Amino acid sequence: MDVRSALKGQYHAALAMLRRVVERCPEPIWLSGEHPRLVWRIAYHALFCTHLYLQTDSESFVPWSEHRTDSNNIEELPWPPHDMPAKCEPYTREQVLTYLAELTAMIGPGVDALDLDAATCGFHWYDMPKLDHQMMSIRHLQQHAGQLSELLYAAGVELDWIGRASPA
Repeated sequence: MDVRSALKGQYHAALAMLRRVVERCPEPIWLSGEHPRLVWRIAYHALFCTHLYLQTDSESFVPWSEHRTDSNNIEELPWPPHDMPAKCEPYTREQVLTYLAELTAMIGPGVDALDLDAATCGFHWYDMPKLDHQMMSIRHLQQHAGQLSELLYAAGVELDWIGRASPA
């Protein structure tokens, strides 16, 4: 089995699930939630972290061109200062979908560039090998896609998962 192909496939599948949730999310729900766990912010957080952890290390990361300071955090920071993130202007669904498309295009080259045999992941707040960290990153992305799916289902929004042939 080719581990890189498996990682790419799982990233693409999780991003496709998140895309479906963002596409189907009504505006009132998109802007709902309690600070800092707003629906739009959870979606952006999932993308930001996926983008970050697709890098060799924290120093290699270049944020998305439309990134706003503190828009990615939904809890206290794992590094000083540990302050709760500030409120900021919401991203629109269209902005998040643009970021999602750009990130989807980064998956192949990003995974190919990683040293999956590295004993450390390159992020000081995690003590694990690189391959473990990649699997954790996919789980994190999927966790938030599932979290947002449940919020939509609870609001009566159907996501029409059956019949979606391609994760891309």
